[in-house]
Amino acid sequence: AESLARRIRLLFTMADSKAVYSQQEHLQAKYVGTGHADTTKFEWAVNQHRDSYSAYIGHHSLLAYSAIAENESMGRLRYQFMQKMLAPCGKPPKREDE
Repeated sequence: AESLARRIRLLFTMADSKAVYSQQEHLQAKYVGTGHADTTKFEWAVNQHRDSYSAYIGHHSLLAYSAIAENESMGRLRYQFMQKMLAPCGKPPKREDE
C-alpha cells in the first residue's frame, strides 16, 4: 500500500510539472519580455530596461518623481525615456555564429 501511494504521488508530481512547463511555454510565447532558454544576457537587459522606461512613462507618479529629482519637465523626461527605449543598452554584441 505504501509503494502504491508513492507511485500515485510521483504521477501527480510529474503531471503537475508538465502543466507548469506548458504554462511557462505559453507565457513565453505570449509575452516577449519573459525570455526563453536561448535569451542572451543582452536581450534580457534590453527587456528589463524597456520595461522600466515604460513603467516610468506609464505611471504619472513615477514620472513626476523623476522630474522633480532631475529638475526637468515631465514632457522632456517622457521624451528622453522614449528615446532611451530605442537602444537602452547600446549596440548588440557581435554573435559568434555570424
